[in-house]
Amino acid sequence: MRMWGLSNMEIFIIGAIVIFLFLYTGRFNASKFVSDNKDFFDLFKEGDYEFLLYAKYGDRVVDPQRVFMTRFRNAFIVLALMLFVFITNLNFLNVIVSVIFAVFIYKYDYISLRSYYKKHLLEVDSLLPYYLKGLEVLIQHYTVPVALARSIDDAPAVFKPGLKELVAKIEAGDSSIQPYTDFANRYPVRDSMRMMRLLYRLGLGEQERKHQQLLSFSKSVSSLQEKAREQKYKNRLHRMESMTMIMLVCTGGGGMLLLLVSMFMMLAAAM
Repeated sequence: MRMWGLSNMEIFIIGAIVIFLFLYTGRFNASKFVSDNKDFFDLFKEGDYEFLLYAKYGDRVVDPQRVFMTRFRNAFIVLALMLFVFITNLNFLNVIVSVIFAVFIYKYDYISLRSYYKKHLLEVDSLLPYYLKGLEVLIQHYTVPVALARSIDDAPAVFKPGLKELVAKIEAGDSSIQPYTDFANRYPVRDSMRMMRLLYRLGLGEQERKHQQLLSFSKSVSSLQEKAREQKYKNRLHRMESMTMIMLVCTGGGGMLLLLVSMFMMLAAAM
């Protein structure tokens, strides 16, 4: 069925132009609409979205909330375009297809971030123990809050936004463990919660016991580094075993194929 003598492609182009004009002229501000309904849209935010975002882009992410809202805006635009395409034959099936396509556009960014994290899982997980090792040196000369503040410049990019927030909360007078647990929740890498609790207790310790507590903290960091190295070697060994298995299968398969070809050639010659 054609509407006003137009094909679906022509309707799609007209719809894209209309939506562009609405956005360009400010008649409809998709970003403002999403921002005004921030609390509602936050219900759909994945729990680890900001962590994955920082894991990939580090401190290049100025406003993670804005990036998240952009996902909703893009999905909404795609949904509007899809519905406009099906306007001549709008039925339940076409609406479902439009919604599914919009959901795919919305989730694609998150799926991409998850895929990046899985590929770089060992690298991201190993950043914390090496950062804590450098922090340990600073704590020998400064208090924990001061050491945290001084460590920001040399910290891995992925941790910088969280560290700035952690230091800001401490400087604002929050002496509870909450800023430390918030950091651990924001960066759910291996043993992050346990190490943040140790760091908090180290900051509470008396000066006379600081050496003993720092020694305990140092052992925990070294243990974490050892785990990271072991995991790195295990992954490397697994890759080598996989490559060896592939080579054996290819060699064995090639040998079997040559044997079968030789047998068929002998049978053909005998006949």
